[in-house]
Amino acid sequence: MLVNLKASVRERLQRELPPGAYKSVRSFWWYGRFYLPRRVASICMRRSPVVQGQPSGLVDQLREVNLIALTAMCSIMTKYGSDKGSRRHNYTAVYSRLFRGLRGRPLRIFEMGIGTANPHFVFNMGVEGVPGASLRGWREIFPHALIFGADLDRDVLFAEDRIQTFYCDQLDSIAIRNLWAQPSMQGGMDIIVDDGLHTFQANALFLSESLEHLRPTGFYIVEDIKTADFANWKKQLPSYASQFPNCDFALAELPNPFNDYDNNLLIIQRRS
Repeated sequence: MLVNLKASVRERLQRELPPGAYKSVRSFWWYGRFYLPRRVASICMRRSPVVQGQPSGLVDQLREVNLIALTAMCSIMTKYGSDKGSRRHNYTAVYSRLFRGLRGRPLRIFEMGIGTANPHFVFNMGVEGVPGASLRGWREIFPHALIFGADLDRDVLFAEDRIQTFYCDQLDSIAIRNLWAQPSMQGGMDIIVDDGLHTFQANALFLSESLEHLRPTGFYIVEDIKTADFANWKKQLPSYASQFPNCDFALAELPNPFNDYDNNLLIIQRRS
């Protein structure tokens, strides 16, 4: 009942307030309900990812992350409407650790899944979703990077300063290959994030067709892995490790009192 009430209040505010005012209200709520309590708690508490993978520098880095700690990346992603630093998904704590030192570099970053509010699409974001939120967040976090995105919903495709987007159906290997054949996509990516269709089949197919486009020392990340799918991924990883011997693989469960359903990541780093 409380959840329904919160949703009703959000919908009413979104309907009645100008976009700028609604964005300010959301930011104020986030700082009061999420940022400040976590900021205080991180002083005396620690919560680390549960990491599965062969010993590597990647695994060591992940085990050093304090998931309670808040970073500038958390605030930036939330400002644009992304859930990567929300209560349900505290991915930005992990990314801040992995991507430290990369901010000033001319990176190429790609994210599958721009986000759609269209209820006809599976895994739509709902009425509160903001298409392109994460892409705009990456653009601010990495001021010299080129940002690329793709989605199944053609209506959310857009182009802005340092952002290009394309159509892709990640259940269709031909569509994935056509995506990577786009002229502006040539040259590979330093960071690839799969935040698209959150099923094992879709994630595995997109990974198989895309990992070869990851640049040396780059990161490939699959977000929102369901806890129930961990067995499938653990079974699949030896095959990937054999296929891509120059990569380190890690499955990271991110303990979160607000989400024990899909607050998990597959993280891959290419060594050379």
